[in-house]
Amino acid sequence: MFTPGLIDRSYGKYEMHDRRQLIARGATLAGAALLPSWAFAEELTRTVPLTEGPFYPDRLPLDTDNDLLIINDQLTPAVGQVTHLTGRVLDLKGNPVRNALVEIWQVDGNGVYLHTADAKRGGSDQHFQGFGRFMTGSKGTYHFRTVKPVPYPGRTPHIHVAVKIKGKKRLVTQCFVKGEKMNRTDGILNRIEDAQARQALVVDFKKIPGSRIGALQAEFDIVLGFTPQE
Repeated sequence: MFTPGLIDRSYGKYEMHDRRQLIARGATLAGAALLPSWAFAEELTRTVPLTEGPFYPDRLPLDTDNDLLIINDQLTPAVGQVTHLTGRVLDLKGNPVRNALVEIWQVDGNGVYLHTADAKRGGSDQHFQGFGRFMTGSKGTYHFRTVKPVPYPGRTPHIHVAVKIKGKKRLVTQCFVKGEKMNRTDGILNRIEDAQARQALVVDFKKIPGSRIGALQAEFDIVLGFTPQE
């Protein structure tokens, strides 16, 4: 499956990607990211569980890999600012959790979820996968290629994240975009009373140096409240 290019709709440029390389390289790219300084503390800040929301896909797409920009062998990419979302799944001691299935789902560039109820509003991007999965390896890393989330009516931009182990959903949360003005008024984000736990969900979406399409990199470590043995 080879994609001839991702369109930069702001500048009209292209960037070449091989989807097979993306999927295979996921763990390697994410593993290259350095842990933040707090990861070496005796116990990390547990990732706060948040509502799954009403729009977990009611019909999963045929393509559920970690590249949400291209559906199967289609040539047309999704609309939006390309974002590489990476991170690690860890326990409270900082040990990597392997064989954890990480799922993400979010609105497309037009603010519509991959869900029949939300699709009734119209205007959905038929080229956006909307949902993806990635199984962690020995280093606990995951990697997705998606678009930067946009606002949804009443909500600040966010990406839903779930972690399943042995088929059981162990955590559902959301990650948010650092610097978004709507973060200050988002009811779900500000429901978290602990400032450190709340801040751990706010991710810096940084421009990747040298990217011809202005792609972004976002790192979101997920800390489970139990050890792999449990």
